[in-house]
Amino acid sequence: MANAASGMAVNDDCKLKFLELKAKRTYRFIVFKIDEKLKQVIVDKLGEPTLGYEDFTASLPENECRYAIYDFDFVTAENCQKSKIFFIAWSPDVARVRSKMLYASSKDRFKRELDGIQVELQATDPTEMGIDVIRGRAN
Repeated sequence: MANAASGMAVNDDCKLKFLELKAKRTYRFIVFKIDEKLKQVIVDKLGEPTLGYEDFTASLPENECRYAIYDFDFVTAENCQKSKIFFIAWSPDVARVRSKMLYASSKDRFKRELDGIQVELQATDPTEMGIDVIRGRAN
């Protein structure tokens, strides 16, 4: 099922872990990476439900691209407890051009495999996905 544009397949484990996050809230976040040798997207890191947003951002490499899912809990102005599932395409300015192109061309297909994403964010440096940005996009 590889995509003609990027040639990247999606490892079944990616979908399974996402479903666990979505349905059972087993994880706070999931970081995915493209394994160029296997030509597929694989799970890179899993964040325990007790971890916070700082732990999530610290788990992203500063010079390599990644896809990430973050389950953000927040309280609305009406004092309702809610959560939103964020898809973050992390593509730092200092990453290799080839890597950025590979992640950009594979993103839409990968995102389609994960049913239930509520907010998408593209970030090239940490300020573009700060907790204030996340809060702003969640409401």
